[in-house]
Amino acid sequence: MILANLSHMTIVGWESRYREILKEFGYSRNKDNQSCRLLDSLLPKKVDLVKIRRLIENKPVFIVGAGPSLQSSIPILKKYKKITKIVADGATQAVIENGLKPDIVVTDLDGDIKSLKKAGRTNTIMIVHAHGDNSEKLSFAKNFKNCIGTTQAKPMGKVNNFGGFTDGDRCVFLANHFKAKKIILLGMDFGTKIGKYSKIKVVNRTIKIAKLRRGKKLLEWLAEKSDSDLYSTTKIKGFMKIDHRDIIKIIPKN
Repeated sequence: MILANLSHMTIVGWESRYREILKEFGYSRNKDNQSCRLLDSLLPKKVDLVKIRRLIENKPVFIVGAGPSLQSSIPILKKYKKITKIVADGATQAVIENGLKPDIVVTDLDGDIKSLKKAGRTNTIMIVHAHGDNSEKLSFAKNFKNCIGTTQAKPMGKVNNFGGFTDGDRCVFLANHFKAKKIILLGMDFGTKIGKYSKIKVVNRTIKIAKLRRGKKLLEWLAEKSDSDLYSTTKIKGFMKIDHRDIIKIIPKN
């Protein structure tokens, strides 16, 4: 019962961040709520969050983004196969193509559907996000073996709000929520270049870059509140800047 209650606890201060997002991008709170209700109706049962807690709590985790540096991070993921991998949407394709299995995938269903479906048939935990612009895709969640719903609005029923906006920064908020010991960002670039795995089709590049900028701001805000040790291969305020060679100092080798 305690776990169920904790699952609906959103990080303190999120509502203010959410209002900023609605204002900046012109999103509708009502549409987000409608999408959240739809996802809640599609999920067959409330998933026990113990599995996800076991993967994250007091452990080092890799957050795998779909930025331009993703490809250069693959050797690290292969070297440390036993470390929990939380993979953002489009990066799932790259991870699978390289013979690796994501432990958790965070997606709003914009990425390569074949790769998401493949991951969803395994024991990978699929964290499906409902927002006002993806309601027509949410029925795809029924294809996933282990599926947890999220929203950026008020959580309800089987749908949680762990915090975060883009797939990449939601991965980090998830790891923080479940108290990871160390959070190490790979392929999370937040620059003006869009990685080839980032999205099947980028409709508006300007908006995409604005979303990345907002995601970075959210991570800088999270860094002020997090008890986890935070590392990134790109510069983010509040995260220790590292390169791939430093990872052996941060986590024990498999």
